[in-house]
Amino acid sequence: MPPKIDKAILSALALDAATTTIASHGGSGFASTLKLTSHKDDIEKLYFVKTGRGKEAGVMFEGEHTSLNAIHNTIPSLCPKSHAFGTLEDADGAFLVTDFLDLKGKGDGLALARKLAVLHTTPAPTPEGCETPVFGFRVPTCCGDTLQDNTFRSSWADFYGENRLQAVLKAGEKKHGIDTDLRNLVERMVEEVVPRLLGDGHLKDAQTGRDVRPVVVHGDLWSGNWGRTREGEEVVFDAAGSYAHGEFEWGIMRMFGGFGGEFEGEYWKERERRGGAG
Repeated sequence: MPPKIDKAILSALALDAATTTIASHGGSGFASTLKLTSHKDDIEKLYFVKTGRGKEAGVMFEGEHTSLNAIHNTIPSLCPKSHAFGTLEDADGAFLVTDFLDLKGKGDGLALARKLAVLHTTPAPTPEGCETPVFGFRVPTCCGDTLQDNTFRSSWADFYGENRLQAVLKAGEKKHGIDTDLRNLVERMVEEVVPRLLGDGHLKDAQTGRDVRPVVVHGDLWSGNWGRTREGEEVVFDAAGSYAHGEFEWGIMRMFGGFGGEFEGEYWKERERRGGAG
């Protein structure tokens, strides 16, 4: 018997249960993943669905939904559009629905490098209620299972130091206990090193004279979170976005690898061509 489609998913997409089916598709460490197929007026529509249990799944899916659409609104061909997220009606948990990507391995990554450079040189929108551009995001996101506080801040140094370095330290201490040496190292980094390297005025673009501007970043980009569609489009998914310094993206990219010298060269060539600081 095929899996039952939760009423909340059907309602969110305005689909008819009689002409809609769902089946397991792929896999994820944090969610069940499915392919939803619907027919209307002899037109087939495909969706990718994630479901997860508990309150944490709801937070994760809202963050991913908002992240994907922030990227999609900037470069539509870079990631799937997210259509809906919400609470399941027939079970304890949450769901996320995006465009279905028919992935066929990976390309050479050069088109992805150029798209990423465009993303990182396009100013992020100024959130409603803010008079100037800010760093952060309007909802929390999850990098893996790590909850990220994206409270808006006007300074990149403050956001990186407090919302990323200090926040990860506190999460680690809550889970594993306090390591005094590590705490002292992180606190000194935040208080002394981060302001000297990332403080206002320290990151001005040599060509334009502009200080760092917030741009949309994927936030969890590694080799497992991008692919190539059957049509040849290189795309990303499983985002944990924020408005950040564009070079923040390279932390995870380099930590997990999968992006070689040719990719990096193409990225920086496109960034220099666009002349943007982000």
